[in-house]
Amino acid sequence: MKEKKIKAYPIHPGLLKKSISWACENHLFLSYHNPNKIRYPKGGFDHILYAGNSSINWNDPESFPGPKAGIFSYDLKNKFERLKSENQAFVNCPETSVFLAELIISYSENEITICHDNPDAIIEQINGFQPIYRKTQIKKIIANTSKEDYIKNVKSIQNHILEGDIYELNYCIAFNALFEQLDPLSIFLKLQRLSPMPFSSFFKAKEQFIIGASPERFLKKEGTKLTAQPIKGTIRRGQTNEEDQELQETLRNSEKERAENLMIVDLMRNDLAKISVPGTVKVEELFGIYPFKQISQMISTISSTIKANTSFDQIIAHTFPMGSMTGAPKIKCMELIDRYENFKRGWFSGAVGYIKENGDFDLSVIIRSIIIDKNTKELFFAAGSAITYDADPTYEYDECLLKASTLFKVLDDKTP
Repeated sequence: MKEKKIKAYPIHPGLLKKSISWACENHLFLSYHNPNKIRYPKGGFDHILYAGNSSINWNDPESFPGPKAGIFSYDLKNKFERLKSENQAFVNCPETSVFLAELIISYSENEITICHDNPDAIIEQINGFQPIYRKTQIKKIIANTSKEDYIKNVKSIQNHILEGDIYELNYCIAFNALFEQLDPLSIFLKLQRLSPMPFSSFFKAKEQFIIGASPERFLKKEGTKLTAQPIKGTIRRGQTNEEDQELQETLRNSEKERAENLMIVDLMRNDLAKISVPGTVKVEELFGIYPFKQISQMISTISSTIKANTSFDQIIAHTFPMGSMTGAPKIKCMELIDRYENFKRGWFSGAVGYIKENGDFDLSVIIRSIIIDKNTKELFFAAGSAITYDADPTYEYDECLLKASTLFKVLDDKTP
């Protein structure tokens, strides 16, 4: 195995797009991430691209030296608990897809840095590459849950809360479509323009893609420190600065949103405690309000010191999936999610990100994302909200449509 070399090159207009397109064309697997210079507690993803052709077992990355990237389906939960996922899948995603990075490209304001055994050859190929972009042609997007069914299911979920089965549940609805032709990268770059996010991700696993604009971190490891940042609480942005401030204050002072957020904070504290040094789990920020282009969100930050010799698969097994996408208590909620949702989540509400050579990693929650299969010419996306005993079903339905609205715009369709 050749030793990798690292070399920087001046950036020029079009090089970012060309480099992603070339890497996508020449590799089976690709994971590109962009934090979009957005203010976020602990920062967003690195602005970086990983590409490779060799997949590995997800649960033993320590046995494969070098940097890696990967994606973890929500349905991986069935490996850790006595659970199942029997609903229909709009896109049949692999449960996990983790690969070794043969090529890494880092991006900054003035240059790109290529890590490869022959970086000069790579930059030459990128500069000479002429991408072919195809116009997106999508048949009508179908909403798979009617408003009436949504309201009926929310009321059933609220009955479970009243009976003491659960405290809150993240209930999601799905949208799917067939397409004639589609260029995943063009759609991703359009989504970047419409909804820049700290965890924007473009992920390829052979013929399947994630086009993501996630605002939420699942888990970050830096040395012995773990950080989880659940989001619960959403409100639209205002038309003026004054209206925007008023809306953010409404979110900050909402008893319902704070209660939802606090429940997931407690859940994540409990998850982290299983793999952390006793006494080190702490809430660094509770109910932080952070604005994004379309919406403002309530984000809390929990950290801990990981126990010595805790492996990657042990960390995932005790924390996955993100509690904000299940509800509390976690296992009962996941059982009920399979009952009331009418689709298999697959990659949606799972996690995507990268593992550095030293074992540090950063993973985001897969939300505000489109899952695409170029072989079957199918795509789907989903959106959800936290259902509590006092939730207004109509308001929650509208919140789902608000979260999905940008994805409809990206695909040039109207929200139902």
